[in-house]
Amino acid sequence: MINTALSAFGAQVVLATSSDENHPPENITDGKTETFWMSTGMFPQELIIRFPDNVKVSLISVHSFDVKRLRIEKNAQEEADKFEVVAEKEFEQTENGLQINDITLDGSTATHLRFLILSGYDHFVSVHKVGVQA
Repeated sequence: MINTALSAFGAQVVLATSSDENHPPENITDGKTETFWMSTGMFPQELIIRFPDNVKVSLISVHSFDVKRLRIEKNAQEEADKFEVVAEKEFEQTENGLQINDITLDGSTATHLRFLILSGYDHFVSVHKVGVQA
């Protein structure tokens, strides 16, 4: 299966509610866990990934740190304005490593995925990599 959330395959972060010049949102689509996007505090935080075409999403993998509760929504339209919830999950806190969570979906199509970080274990959270298996 191909990770369609990679910038190499045309995926783009089209919205992020916060940005740090040293840890920009585009880092979540580079496929590396060494680079990451970091929030600037306050919740919720939001990231939207746009795919070049509709993709059938069967699995989403999120590598993060200090994320407590995450909601994922999808949109299959050209405009990123109406979303439907596809998953919501509470992540376990990790002390010395990344949180790695796989979320299985039903294979429905999406042009955009919205990641809403509803809460964190700290004021600041990071997302290192998002994988989308289609």
